[in-house]
Amino acid sequence: MQSNDGIVYICGAGPGDPNLITVRCLDLMRNCDIVLYDRLVGNEIISQIPIGTEKVYVGKSIGSSGLQHHINKIMVEYAKQGKRVLRLKGGDPFIFGRGGEEAEFLQSKNIKFEIIPGISSALASPAYAGVPLTHRKYSSSVVITTGHEDPEKDEERINWKELSKSVDTVVILMGMERLPQIIEQLKNNDLCKKKDVIVIEAGTTKKQKFVHGKLENILKKIKKEEIHSPAVIVVGEVTRLCKKLAWFSQ
Repeated sequence: MQSNDGIVYICGAGPGDPNLITVRCLDLMRNCDIVLYDRLVGNEIISQIPIGTEKVYVGKSIGSSGLQHHINKIMVEYAKQGKRVLRLKGGDPFIFGRGGEEAEFLQSKNIKFEIIPGISSALASPAYAGVPLTHRKYSSSVVITTGHEDPEKDEERINWKELSKSVDTVVILMGMERLPQIIEQLKNNDLCKKKDVIVIEAGTTKKQKFVHGKLENILKKIKKEEIHSPAVIVVGEVTRLCKKLAWFSQ
């Protein structure tokens, strides 16, 4: 790694609730020279960055790879100027946040970096909706998957049928755009355990809302309740517990 004082902190800002930011993340927000922040980092979090700290919005929609190249470039440029750069990302940077790719790029350019974990929406949104991802009676295994794979891949690598057979609870991020296709894949495996599903919009925030149902009717319920992205989808028997444990909405 190069010897100047420049460094990039790839940091997770959590799922949306500003009270779920880690102490380390908050310290970096207050002490870095520049903050590069994503679309999913809310205003309540951004407002905690001190006046005078340079802020650059690098929010991007799913699949906008061109902007990712720009983000990589400016991280390196600022670090080479000897600045402390905070790359602030929603959730956890290593859970479908491209944090690993950014770290690889920095390493290839001999830029010092640190990784600061954050609470992923894959864990926090179900918790705020009263859905334990594991439970002694209902679920001994859980998997987190994406509903939107890299469009540059030759073919889809997620084997939904085998995935459904191997785990009790499936958490899907970035799946709203392809939800009808995903639901159809899951219905085809005909496993009773996977018939229950919950879709949680804007989990942990004041805008949080969710719908619970079966694979056969969840799309109609989503349309009726006007559930939109960003949303977390959980499939499995544990989702039934939201009826008793949805503490946040109460």
